Amino acid sequence: MDILLATGNAHKKMELDRILYPHRMILPKELGITYEAIENGSTYLENAFIKARALRKAAKAQGVTLPVLADDSGLSVPALQGAPGVYSARYGSQEGGPELASEERNALLLSNMNHLEGLDREAFFVCCMVLILEDYREFTVQETFPGRIATSPAGCGGFGYDPIFFLEQEAVTVAELQDEEKDKRSHRGLAGQRIHALLESLA
Repeated sequence: MDILLATGNAHKKMELDRILYPHRMILPKELGITYEAIENGSTYLENAFIKARALRKAAKAQGVTLPVLADDSGLSVPALQGAPGVYSARYGSQEGGPELASEERNALLLSNMNHLEGLDREAFFVCCMVLILEDYREFTVQETFPGRIATSPAGCGGFGYDPIFFLEQEAVTVAELQDEEKDKRSHRGLAGQRIHALLESLA
C-alpha cells in the first residue's frame, strides 16, 4: 500500500520505510502536494492529528486520496518538567525563528542538565502516530522508549536526540545501535509495528 507521510524529514521516511515494509511511504513533495500544519497542540496526539488532517485535506484538493500517516514524536525529561516534550524539534529556538540544528539542540539540553545526576537524568521518547484511511476512518497509536540523557554525544547513526539518549543495559546511545535493533525497540519502531499490524489486518 502507498501511504502519504506527513513530513519533510527524510530520516523519518527512511525509518518508516523499513518499519512498515512492504508498504511504501511517499512524501507530499514527491506528488507536488504542499500543505500547512501549525503544530500548536499541547499533546503529541493533537499535533499528529493536525498534521494528518492538514495533509489529507491538501491531498484531496489535488485529487489524491491515498491513506495519510502522521507522526509526532519528542523527548521528555521528567526532571525538566517534561521538556523538551512536544517542543522537541523547536527546543531552544526563538519564536518565529528557524529551528536549531540537531547538534545545537543536543548541546543546549546537555548544558541545561549539567546539574543533574543519576535518576534525574532519566528520560523517554514518545511517538504518536495517526493513520487516516478515509474521512472519519482514523486510527491512533502511541508508544514510549525509556533511557537516560548521556553526559556527551556518542555514535553517528540515527538522528535528532539519538546521540545523547543512553541505554543502560547495552551501555550505548541510540545513535550507536544498528538500524534493525533500533527499529525493534524505539518509540517509532513500536508505534510503527502496531500500524503495520493494522495495515496487514486490512489486507
